Amino acid sequence: MVELFEQEIKTNDRQSSKGNQLKWFSRDTWYKADYTGYEGLAEYIISNLLQYSTLDKKEYVLYETEELSYKYQHYLGCRSKSCLEIGWQMITLERLFQNYCGESLNKSIYSIREHKKRIEFLVEQTERITGLKEFGIYMSKLLTLDAFFLNEDRHTHNIAVLMDGSGNYDYCPIFDNGAALLSDITMDYLLCVETEQLMSGVKAKTFCQSFEEQLDIVESLYGQYIHFTFDNSIISALLKNERYYSEEIKTRIKDIIIMQKRKYSFLF
Repeated sequence: MVELFEQEIKTNDRQSSKGNQLKWFSRDTWYKADYTGYEGLAEYIISNLLQYSTLDKKEYVLYETEELSYKYQHYLGCRSKSCLEIGWQMITLERLFQNYCGESLNKSIYSIREHKKRIEFLVEQTERITGLKEFGIYMSKLLTLDAFFLNEDRHTHNIAVLMDGSGNYDYCPIFDNGAALLSDITMDYLLCVETEQLMSGVKAKTFCQSFEEQLDIVESLYGQYIHFTFDNSIISALLKNERYYSEEIKTRIKDIIIMQKRKYSFLF
Protein backbone atom coordinates (compact mmCIF):
# COMPACT_ATOMS: atom_id res chain seq x y z
CA MET A 1 0.00 0.00 0.00
CA VAL A 2 1.25 3.48 -0.89
CA GLU A 3 0.66 6.24 1.67
CA LEU A 4 0.03 9.66 0.14
CA PHE A 5 0.01 13.10 1.74
CA GLU A 6 -1.82 16.40 1.35
CA GLN A 7 1.15 18.24 -0.13
CA GLU A 8 1.21 15.66 -2.96
CA ILE A 9 -2.43 16.02 -4.00
CA LYS A 10 -3.06 17.66 -7.35
CA THR A 11 -6.04 19.27 -9.00
CA ASN A 12 -6.18 19.99 -12.71
CA ASP A 13 -8.51 20.81 -15.59
CA ARG A 14 -8.82 17.23 -16.84
CA GLN A 15 -11.79 16.35 -14.69
CA SER A 16 -14.40 13.87 -15.76
CA SER A 17 -17.96 14.84 -16.54
CA LYS A 18 -18.84 12.69 -13.51
CA GLY A 19 -16.50 14.49 -11.12
CA ASN A 20 -12.83 14.71 -10.37
CA GLN A 21 -10.80 11.74 -9.15
CA LEU A 22 -8.35 12.25 -6.34
CA LYS A 23 -4.89 12.50 -7.92
CA TRP A 24 -1.46 12.78 -6.39
CA PHE A 25 2.08 13.28 -7.69
CA SER A 26 4.91 11.88 -5.58
CA ARG A 27 8.49 11.87 -6.80
CA ASP A 28 8.11 10.87 -10.47
CA THR A 29 4.85 8.94 -10.15
CA TRP A 30 1.16 9.84 -10.58
CA TYR A 31 -1.48 8.10 -8.46
CA LYS A 32 -5.26 8.11 -9.08
CA ALA A 33 -7.95 6.81 -6.74
CA ASP A 34 -11.06 5.08 -8.02
CA TYR A 35 -14.05 7.44 -7.94
CA THR A 36 -17.11 5.67 -9.35
CA GLY A 37 -15.93 2.08 -9.65
CA TYR A 38 -12.90 0.30 -11.09
CA GLU A 39 -11.15 3.08 -13.05
CA GLY A 40 -7.73 1.86 -11.93
CA LEU A 41 -8.34 -1.63 -13.29
CA ALA A 42 -9.59 -0.17 -16.59
CA GLU A 43 -6.40 1.91 -16.91
CA TYR A 44 -4.28 -1.16 -16.13
CA ILE A 45 -5.90 -3.60 -18.54
CA ILE A 46 -6.20 -1.15 -21.44
CA SER A 47 -2.65 0.19 -21.23
CA ASN A 48 -1.19 -3.29 -20.87
CA LEU A 49 -3.17 -4.54 -23.87
CA LEU A 50 -1.73 -1.63 -25.87
CA GLN A 51 1.60 -3.40 -25.57
CA TYR A 52 0.06 -5.89 -28.01
CA SER A 53 -0.77 -3.24 -30.59
CA THR A 54 0.93 -1.34 -33.39
CA LEU A 55 1.38 1.66 -31.10
CA ASP A 56 4.91 2.50 -30.03
CA LYS A 57 5.50 2.38 -26.26
CA LYS A 58 6.06 6.14 -26.18
CA GLU A 59 2.55 6.69 -27.57
CA TYR A 60 0.66 5.70 -24.41
CA VAL A 61 0.93 5.85 -20.64
CA LEU A 62 1.38 2.48 -18.91
CA TYR A 63 -0.59 2.01 -15.68
CA GLU A 64 -0.43 -0.50 -12.84
CA THR A 65 -3.07 -1.00 -10.16
CA GLU A 66 -2.29 0.15 -6.65
CA GLU A 67 -3.75 0.25 -3.14
CA LEU A 68 -3.60 3.80 -1.76
CA SER A 69 -3.85 5.35 1.69
CA TYR A 70 -4.74 9.02 2.22
CA LYS A 71 -5.98 10.67 5.42
CA TYR A 72 -6.79 7.31 7.04
CA GLN A 73 -8.89 6.24 4.05
CA HIS A 74 -7.97 3.35 1.80
CA TYR A 75 -8.60 3.41 -1.96
CA LEU A 76 -7.99 1.21 -4.94
CA GLY A 77 -6.61 2.95 -8.00
CA CYS A 78 -3.58 3.06 -10.25
CA ARG A 79 -0.15 4.55 -10.69
CA SER A 80 1.90 5.64 -13.70
CA LYS A 81 5.32 7.13 -14.25
CA SER A 82 5.42 10.74 -15.40
CA CYS A 83 5.68 10.98 -19.20
CA LEU A 84 7.17 14.49 -19.07
CA GLU A 85 10.79 15.33 -19.73
CA ILE A 86 12.39 18.29 -17.94
CA GLY A 87 11.04 21.58 -19.26
CA TRP A 88 7.86 20.10 -20.75
CA GLN A 89 4.29 20.21 -19.52
CA MET A 90 0.95 18.76 -20.58
CA ILE A 91 -1.73 21.17 -21.76
CA THR A 92 -5.26 20.07 -22.59
CA LEU A 93 -6.80 21.14 -25.88
CA GLU A 94 -9.52 22.96 -23.94
CA ARG A 95 -6.98 25.11 -22.12
CA LEU A 96 -4.83 25.56 -25.22
CA PHE A 97 -7.79 26.85 -27.22
CA GLN A 98 -8.90 29.10 -24.35
CA ASN A 99 -5.41 30.61 -24.14
CA TYR A 100 -5.16 31.33 -27.87
CA CYS A 101 -8.76 32.07 -28.83
CA GLY A 102 -10.35 33.21 -25.60
CA GLU A 103 -13.27 30.78 -25.84
CA SER A 104 -14.23 27.20 -25.08
CA LEU A 105 -13.13 24.57 -27.58
CA ASN A 106 -15.93 22.26 -26.51
CA LYS A 107 -18.58 24.94 -27.08
CA SER A 108 -17.01 25.84 -30.43
CA ILE A 109 -17.10 22.19 -31.53
CA TYR A 110 -20.74 21.73 -30.60
CA SER A 111 -21.77 24.96 -32.32
CA ILE A 112 -20.93 23.13 -35.58
CA ARG A 113 -23.79 21.04 -36.89
CA GLU A 114 -22.01 18.38 -38.98
CA HIS A 115 -20.03 15.80 -37.04
CA LYS A 116 -17.37 15.52 -39.73
CA LYS A 117 -16.79 19.27 -39.63
CA ARG A 118 -16.49 19.14 -35.84
CA ILE A 119 -13.59 16.70 -36.15
CA GLU A 120 -11.96 18.70 -38.92
CA PHE A 121 -12.30 21.88 -36.82
CA LEU A 122 -10.53 20.36 -33.80
CA VAL A 123 -7.72 18.93 -35.93
CA GLU A 124 -7.23 22.12 -37.98
CA GLN A 125 -7.25 24.40 -34.93
CA THR A 126 -4.80 22.19 -33.02
CA GLU A 127 -2.43 22.04 -35.99
CA ARG A 128 -2.71 25.80 -36.50
CA ILE A 129 -1.85 26.60 -32.88
CA THR A 130 0.83 23.95 -32.31
CA GLY A 131 2.38 23.42 -35.73
CA LEU A 132 1.88 19.64 -35.37
CA LYS A 133 1.26 18.24 -38.85
CA GLU A 134 -0.45 14.89 -38.24
CA PHE A 135 -2.94 15.55 -35.47
CA GLY A 136 -5.64 13.85 -37.53
CA ILE A 137 -3.67 10.60 -37.33
CA TYR A 138 -3.39 11.06 -33.57
CA MET A 139 -7.16 11.54 -33.31
CA SER A 140 -7.77 8.46 -35.45
CA LYS A 141 -5.73 6.37 -33.02
CA LEU A 142 -7.42 7.91 -29.99
CA LEU A 143 -10.97 7.43 -31.24
CA THR A 144 -10.19 3.86 -32.33
CA LEU A 145 -9.21 3.02 -28.76
CA ASP A 146 -12.22 4.82 -27.34
CA ALA A 147 -14.59 2.88 -29.62
CA PHE A 148 -13.00 -0.47 -28.87
CA PHE A 149 -12.75 -0.01 -25.09
CA LEU A 150 -15.99 2.02 -24.74
CA ASN A 151 -14.38 5.12 -23.22
CA GLU A 152 -17.38 7.32 -22.53
CA ASP A 153 -15.46 10.34 -21.24
CA ARG A 154 -13.10 11.53 -23.98
CA HIS A 155 -13.72 15.26 -24.01
CA THR A 156 -11.51 18.30 -24.65
CA HIS A 157 -10.23 18.26 -21.06
CA ASN A 158 -8.54 14.87 -21.53
CA ILE A 159 -7.10 15.28 -25.00
CA ALA A 160 -3.77 17.04 -24.69
CA VAL A 161 -0.48 18.02 -26.27
CA LEU A 162 2.96 18.54 -24.74
CA MET A 163 4.46 22.03 -24.60
CA ASP A 164 7.87 23.34 -23.54
CA GLY A 165 8.90 26.81 -22.38
CA SER A 166 10.15 27.81 -25.83
CA GLY A 167 6.82 27.41 -27.63
CA ASN A 168 7.51 23.95 -29.03
CA TYR A 169 4.81 21.27 -29.09
CA ASP A 170 4.75 17.50 -29.30
CA TYR A 171 2.19 14.70 -29.22
CA CYS A 172 1.00 13.61 -25.79
CA PRO A 173 1.01 9.92 -24.89
CA ILE A 174 -2.54 8.57 -24.77
CA PHE A 175 -3.81 8.69 -21.19
CA ASP A 176 -7.00 8.70 -19.11
CA ASN A 177 -8.92 5.58 -20.12
CA GLY A 178 -10.40 5.09 -16.66
CA ALA A 179 -13.99 5.74 -17.79
CA ALA A 180 -13.85 2.80 -20.22
CA LEU A 181 -15.04 -0.81 -19.88
CA LEU A 182 -18.19 0.13 -17.90
CA SER A 183 -16.03 1.15 -14.94
CA ASP A 184 -18.73 3.32 -13.34
CA ILE A 185 -20.51 0.79 -11.12
CA THR A 186 -21.85 3.49 -8.79
CA MET A 187 -24.25 5.33 -11.10
CA ASP A 188 -24.54 4.01 -14.66
CA TYR A 189 -23.24 0.44 -15.05
CA LEU A 190 -24.28 -1.55 -12.00
CA LEU A 191 -22.83 -5.02 -11.69
CA CYS A 192 -26.29 -6.53 -11.26
CA VAL A 193 -27.32 -5.56 -14.82
CA GLU A 194 -26.48 -7.72 -17.84
CA THR A 195 -23.20 -6.61 -19.40
CA GLU A 196 -24.35 -6.75 -23.03
CA GLN A 197 -27.39 -4.63 -22.22
CA LEU A 198 -25.19 -1.98 -20.57
CA MET A 199 -22.75 -1.96 -23.48
CA SER A 200 -25.51 -1.07 -25.91
CA GLY A 201 -26.24 2.10 -23.96
CA VAL A 202 -22.73 3.58 -23.70
CA LYS A 203 -22.44 6.92 -25.50
CA ALA A 204 -19.37 8.73 -26.82
CA LYS A 205 -18.80 12.38 -25.86
CA THR A 206 -16.07 13.71 -28.13
CA PHE A 207 -17.91 14.77 -31.31
CA CYS A 208 -21.22 12.91 -31.15
CA GLN A 209 -22.81 10.09 -29.17
CA SER A 210 -21.91 7.27 -31.57
CA PHE A 211 -18.52 5.57 -31.29
CA GLU A 212 -19.06 3.93 -34.67
CA GLU A 213 -19.83 7.22 -36.43
CA GLN A 214 -16.80 8.93 -34.91
CA LEU A 215 -14.58 6.04 -35.95
CA ASP A 216 -15.96 5.95 -39.49
CA ILE A 217 -15.34 9.69 -39.90
CA VAL A 218 -11.74 9.73 -38.64
CA GLU A 219 -10.85 6.65 -40.68
CA SER A 220 -12.29 8.22 -43.83
CA LEU A 221 -10.49 11.52 -43.17
CA TYR A 222 -7.15 10.38 -41.80
CA GLY A 223 -6.87 6.59 -42.15
CA GLN A 224 -6.68 3.61 -39.80
CA TYR A 225 -3.51 3.15 -37.75
CA ILE A 226 -4.09 0.68 -34.92
CA HIS A 227 -4.14 -3.11 -34.99
CA PHE A 228 -4.06 -5.50 -32.03
CA THR A 229 -2.34 -8.86 -31.63
CA PHE A 230 -3.59 -10.02 -28.21
CA ASP A 231 -5.75 -13.11 -27.81
CA ASN A 232 -8.06 -14.23 -25.00
CA SER A 233 -5.24 -15.95 -23.12
CA ILE A 234 -3.39 -12.64 -22.80
CA ILE A 235 -6.51 -10.95 -21.40
CA SER A 236 -6.86 -13.78 -18.87
CA ALA A 237 -3.20 -13.62 -17.86
CA LEU A 238 -3.28 -9.86 -17.28
CA LEU A 239 -6.39 -10.14 -15.13
CA LYS A 240 -5.02 -13.11 -13.20
CA ASN A 241 -1.83 -11.20 -12.39
CA GLU A 242 -3.81 -8.26 -10.96
CA ARG A 243 -4.24 -8.68 -7.20
CA TYR A 244 -6.72 -6.09 -5.91
CA TYR A 245 -10.04 -6.28 -7.78
CA SER A 246 -12.81 -8.86 -7.48
CA GLU A 247 -13.32 -11.79 -9.81
CA GLU A 248 -16.80 -10.47 -10.62
CA ILE A 249 -15.33 -7.26 -12.02
CA LYS A 250 -12.55 -9.10 -13.85
CA THR A 251 -15.07 -11.43 -15.47
CA ARG A 252 -17.10 -8.45 -16.69
CA ILE A 253 -14.01 -6.83 -18.19
CA LYS A 254 -12.99 -10.01 -19.99
CA ASP A 255 -16.51 -10.45 -21.37
CA ILE A 256 -16.57 -6.85 -22.66
CA ILE A 257 -13.23 -7.15 -24.43
CA ILE A 258 -14.13 -10.50 -26.03
CA MET A 259 -17.39 -9.05 -27.34
CA GLN A 260 -15.57 -6.00 -28.66
CA LYS A 261 -13.02 -8.25 -30.36
CA ARG A 262 -15.85 -9.86 -32.29
CA LYS A 263 -17.40 -6.50 -33.17
CA TYR A 264 -14.12 -4.93 -34.29
CA SER A 265 -12.48 -8.02 -35.76
CA PHE A 266 -10.93 -5.87 -38.53
CA LEU A 267 -8.60 -4.41 -35.90
CA PHE A 268 -6.94 -7.83 -35.35
